Amino acid sequence: MTATYTWDVFSTLDGYGSYDEPGDWGGYWSKQGPELLAYRAALFDTPQRMVYGATSFREMAEIMTSGLDPNSLDEWNVRTMNSPATVISSTLKDTRGWPDATIAGGDAADIVRRLKAESDVPIRSQASLSLNWSLMAAGLVDRIEVTIFPVVSGKTGVSPILGGAGDYDLELLDSRTFDGRSQLLVYRPAARTWG
Repeated sequence: MTATYTWDVFSTLDGYGSYDEPGDWGGYWSKQGPELLAYRAALFDTPQRMVYGATSFREMAEIMTSGLDPNSLDEWNVRTMNSPATVISSTLKDTRGWPDATIAGGDAADIVRRLKAESDVPIRSQASLSLNWSLMAAGLVDRIEVTIFPVVSGKTGVSPILGGAGDYDLELLDSRTFDGRSQLLVYRPAARTWG
């Protein structure tokens, strides 16, 4: 049986995955709430393998291994770090203190194809935009889970979450609203081919 691969990404309403100066929106664009955080923690109640590209892994590892008091992190962040992780990178040489991470060099599609065939737990990737665009093109992303925060960051937004993706039809699998403001949309992507 093939493991399910979910690409998990946060976004503003206008499609940006992060922001740049001079904006300082805060984490979750300052729109997190108890329902969202409980949902995120529950995602990691069951074992799963995380997959990262080098840039997202560096950012996550910097936060997670910075010596912060674990009590100051949201529960889902702590659980993420305790999940086994595969980092697809030709540049990283060490796991930066991540407890159960391995670095895999080579073709990302081949690596994920092998992980899906061998894993006995679901696979989840957080952010890692360019990695997941290439995996979508290879037909390896089973689900896209987008959490949309109720902000427009037209001046400060960077990293359009689908800016480097191709054309896809999306089948809606699930949707939820958290805390009366943030929206979760879960889709199954299918590449759109043009004649």
